[in-house]
Amino acid sequence: MGAAIEIQQVSKRFRLYQEKYSTLKERVIHAGQVPHEDFWALREVNAEIPAGQTVGILGRNGSGKSTLLKCIAGILQPTSGQVVVRGQLAAMLELGAGFQPELSGRDNVYLNGSLLGFSRKEIDQRFDEIVAFAELEDFIDQQVKYYSSGMYVRLGFSVAVSVNPDILLVDEVLAVGDERFQEKCIERIRQFQEEGRTIVVVSHSPDTMRAICNSVMVIEHGRLVTFGAAGESVRIFRELLLGTSPGSSAETVPSDGAPVPLLRPIKITGASVDYPRKDERQYLESGEPLTIRVGYEVLEPLEGLSFKVAILTEAGGNVFSSTSGRATEGMVFGRGIGSVDFVFDQVPLLDGRFVVTITALDAHEVTLERADSACVFEVMNPGRATGSVAMPMRVAVQPPGSLAAAY
Repeated sequence: MGAAIEIQQVSKRFRLYQEKYSTLKERVIHAGQVPHEDFWALREVNAEIPAGQTVGILGRNGSGKSTLLKCIAGILQPTSGQVVVRGQLAAMLELGAGFQPELSGRDNVYLNGSLLGFSRKEIDQRFDEIVAFAELEDFIDQQVKYYSSGMYVRLGFSVAVSVNPDILLVDEVLAVGDERFQEKCIERIRQFQEEGRTIVVVSHSPDTMRAICNSVMVIEHGRLVTFGAAGESVRIFRELLLGTSPGSSAETVPSDGAPVPLLRPIKITGASVDYPRKDERQYLESGEPLTIRVGYEVLEPLEGLSFKVAILTEAGGNVFSSTSGRATEGMVFGRGIGSVDFVFDQVPLLDGRFVVTITALDAHEVTLERADSACVFEVMNPGRATGSVAMPMRVAVQPPGSLAAAY
């Protein structure tokens, strides 16, 4: 399908003024020159976003991720380079962006709709759907200056997605909404994915990125550190947060988007699963035992090390997660190769394919190493029950006329 968005060597510079001359005398003395420093929010970012893909942008505060999104939206013009967008684009970038506080929610729907290119007739046709999605039927005629931050978000997102755009840009503004509305927005995003639309999303939640994105960009000091599979990009992002990667210094991050070599005190070398009759079948039956065996190598002596196992659905939903807890409490890990087993006496899951993620944590539960999709296993339920988990159940039937059947 080709690229929906081409980011071609984009750099963006802002000027930071340290002082301001307010009088004519000061301006004459300094010949109209106001001292300033150049701040490069983006430096030579180069990437292609394929049509129909969902791409995330991760980065610390001030890394340049929102600036990049605004360049894609056309709100900011790059200092050098260019962004090519193919298709109709809708953007939800800032809380209440484009809203006029003195106007009612109803008037703002029409105002924002017109800015997105809708005619009044088209807005009339979508109006009830927009208000219903935002859940603001009782407040739509109130001035938006009286809206809570959550109400702003709901209305803004609802207007943006009502466009049915080819490309949807979403900033981390959704973090302001309540959990139920966030789930509702993610469900709408999944609907867009099924329809083959292109989505670019900025979020502070790596778990959200893994759940909904095909690939993720990591931005650090305005440079593209890596652009690849969601799980691997999230791991690199976590390394940057810990400062264990050379990418935590702007001078050492390459501008060509190549992954940065990482320094870690521990490395997870592999993971596997074991269950009854594994040599005969590629699945375990519901209720059977399961062992997840993890291999690791300690590169620097560690104390307070623990391991976390997470079992996820293929869509990224969390089924189970727990740490090694007391099993590793007080242990000192010297350099060398070791292993840890997570043993489940009985797996209560029904049919499905499940993904295992392993994390090594320090004494403060900070991530030292993470292996996304370390291994997978499949469960088959030979019984007639359906759903997600096997719940033990007893059935007692009383025939008609028995005393036990009387209520």
